[in-house]
Amino acid sequence: MKLCIAVLVLGMFVSCGQGKKYHDVKNEVSTTITSDKLADILIFQEELNAEFKDPETSPLADRFRINFETLDFFEPDTSYVIEAEFVRTPEALPFLMPTTTGRESKEVVYGIAKFTIHGEAHELEVYQSPDLITQEKYEDYLFLPFTDNTNGKETYGGGRYLDLRIPNGNTIILDFNKAYNPYCAYNKKFSCPLVPSVNRLETAVRAGVKAFEH
Repeated sequence: MKLCIAVLVLGMFVSCGQGKKYHDVKNEVSTTITSDKLADILIFQEELNAEFKDPETSPLADRFRINFETLDFFEPDTSYVIEAEFVRTPEALPFLMPTTTGRESKEVVYGIAKFTIHGEAHELEVYQSPDLITQEKYEDYLFLPFTDNTNGKETYGGGRYLDLRIPNGNTIILDFNKAYNPYCAYNKKFSCPLVPSVNRLETAVRAGVKAFEH
């Protein structure tokens, strides 16, 4: 999570005759949805870059922050904006998640996200921190750490994180374009949760933030 718990498509429609106008309208709606998703991704990138430039919020050491311009992102890809089935796990008990330091982070499995990427079914555990929900700002905050086949090559070897919010229904949006590196990928003074082995995706997720080159 950005706190790092350190303290943290468009469809083409073929038609003819009277049906053409109907399909054109549907196409315009699809274009709008795609444009909204793309705009949301670009806003995320802009805000994350601003966070890294700001000395008050940046995880970068001063010698790297001074000349910082932008993180390296994969090209925005709305096919990685996925509506997943969300199965809540109300009986789950809190556990201690190891971190990159000796500290442990108390977490509970809030639910399971089930979805498809590249035609294959996957599922990931989604966590909630009992220590964070006491703060109004984070009372509906969920944490999804994951690893995939890009780690150690195109992306940070320790995996990446997604910030989520508790959904109202039984689905949840996973936008992997918003996958970001834990702060310890930039500065070893931070303590960051290690991705549980159960949250390994046996596929390449080429979306979100790439590995950081000092």
